Amino acid sequence: MLKVLFASTLLTLGMTGMAQAAGDAAAGAGKSAVCTACHGADGIGLVPIYPNLKGQQVAYLESSLKAYREGQRTGGNAAIMTPMAKNLSDEDIADLAAYYGAMK
Repeated sequence: MLKVLFASTLLTLGMTGMAQAAGDAAAGAGKSAVCTACHGADGIGLVPIYPNLKGQQVAYLESSLKAYREGQRTGGNAAIMTPMAKNLSDEDIADLAAYYGAMK
């Protein structure tokens, strides 16, 4: 019974899109050039108003970028970030999140 429940849960997660494939950090490095203008080449914000991305949780980075892309985040740096995220695909976002999340 436990095996059936486990398999059912995995199937449900896969069907609802909650299960996500990990991004490619190497691909994210190549896509991060535009990010460096504010967040620095090392993922550390150049001025205090720009957050550090280095070592952030991957899930947080992904959800933040998707929220900016969809216009769901309106405060803080949304005026800057919404246009930046507008053209990012889910794969781009996963790759960037993997890149910055892997930085130590």
